[in-house]
Amino acid sequence: MSRPDGVESTRGDVFQRLDLTASYPYSFGEYARRALWELVQATLIRYSWRRASGWRRFWLRRFGAVMPATAGTKASTRIKHPWLFSMGEHSMIAEGVEVYNLGPVSVGSHTIVSQNAHLCNGTHDYRKPDLPLIRPTMRIGSGVWVCADAFVGPGVEIGNNAVVGARAVVMRSVPPGVVVSGNPARVIRARVMEGLVGAPGGEREGD
Repeated sequence: MSRPDGVESTRGDVFQRLDLTASYPYSFGEYARRALWELVQATLIRYSWRRASGWRRFWLRRFGAVMPATAGTKASTRIKHPWLFSMGEHSMIAEGVEVYNLGPVSVGSHTIVSQNAHLCNGTHDYRKPDLPLIRPTMRIGSGVWVCADAFVGPGVEIGNNAVVGARAVVMRSVPPGVVVSGNPARVIRARVMEGLVGAPGGEREGD
């Protein structure tokens, strides 16, 4: 029923109760660390030179990220919790990528996450009225290409050598060596490589 001011009152048939949700689901120390990281990300990283991968790695590592010297991000890459993030050798996270890692996210070696992709690794348990946070683990394998504007959902695992097509919505794990596309993403073909791995002419594009 509606109150005199026109606002609908809470009824017994409403499943979720936002008045019961935790106001502060993280520890004080984590809030402090997040605040400091957000300042660094919005200034020292956001306005860094395009080819300053080492500078960005330095700050990500200072906040707990695991990154080898050949892995990189861009100035506009956004990572929520660097202390829950890792990358392998020769991997790149492109411009505008959102890594919303409430839980751990790992990216393998020789993997590309293209422009404006969204790695959304956090959600709420909609089966409970207070909608508690769920912080799963997301794993993106080696030799993977997540194409532009793709969305990868919480807890998803993407197998080695898979391709996630542009603007695909991936809510289930992807097996190795396939191409997925669409919303919801479905396997459309096997990924078959032409030529030999390591053959001349296969150099990765630089920063």
